[in-house]
Amino acid sequence: MAGPLSHIKVLDLSRVLAGPWASQILADLGADVIKVERPGVGDDARAWGPPFLKDGNGAYTKESGYYLAANRGKRSITLSLDQAEGQDIVRRLAARSDIVLENFKVGTIERFGLGYEALSAINPRLIYCSITGFGQTGPRKSHPAYDFLIQAMGGLMSITGESDDRPGGGPQKVGIPIIDLITGIYASVAVLAALAGREVSGKGDYIDIGMLDVEVGLLSNQAMNYLVAGRTPERTGNAHPNIQPQQVFACKDGEIVLVVGNDSQFQKLCAVLG
Repeated sequence: MAGPLSHIKVLDLSRVLAGPWASQILADLGADVIKVERPGVGDDARAWGPPFLKDGNGAYTKESGYYLAANRGKRSITLSLDQAEGQDIVRRLAARSDIVLENFKVGTIERFGLGYEALSAINPRLIYCSITGFGQTGPRKSHPAYDFLIQAMGGLMSITGESDDRPGGGPQKVGIPIIDLITGIYASVAVLAALAGREVSGKGDYIDIGMLDVEVGLLSNQAMNYLVAGRTPERTGNAHPNIQPQQVFACKDGEIVLVVGNDSQFQKLCAVLG
């Protein structure tokens, strides 16, 4: 059965995780995704191992589990974007694509002559999504970024982990590259919205996604706690900052997680505990 985006063509110039995660979501929905990689090197994430995939003979390949997790359902080609021939091929592909995704540092893709202004002149219906650490404007726009860095800068690590007065206390990153992944989701949602808008306007659009912006949005509940009560968010380990009991409790044979979300559930818990 064809997916809902089976009529959509995506040109994916991104690499590592946030961009590839977005294009993988589109591929899962049926889009035809062509991933562009560097000749002889490929996506950086191919080397992010171990583990690496084994071939039919049991020998390790150059495809890491990390890379495979974000690149299913895509076709792949290698092009040198800093060379005229590679740039010409990208332009020809963009002319018949619905979506372009890229996550180069601000200004890089424009130096290749492959920015939104250049490609939308070829294809006015093109939806062009740029993913960066800090967005296309502002004092940090040209800075590189990784998930770990953004988790620290945006405040997520300040509320993750045990409090300073407990063993192992201190800032902790989330166990998965959560900002990369959520940024990819935000990007795919924005692209889908732009596709819907194109049905009305007949024109494409430009989308600017910044990882730091995404993280700030994710912390809205913490921000509202501060705005409502003036209370600075703190690390609470596995406990919920607003509701109890919601945490891990040590037991004789291991740990148990209790999650109680309202008074009715608390009454039932009390009845069970006697």
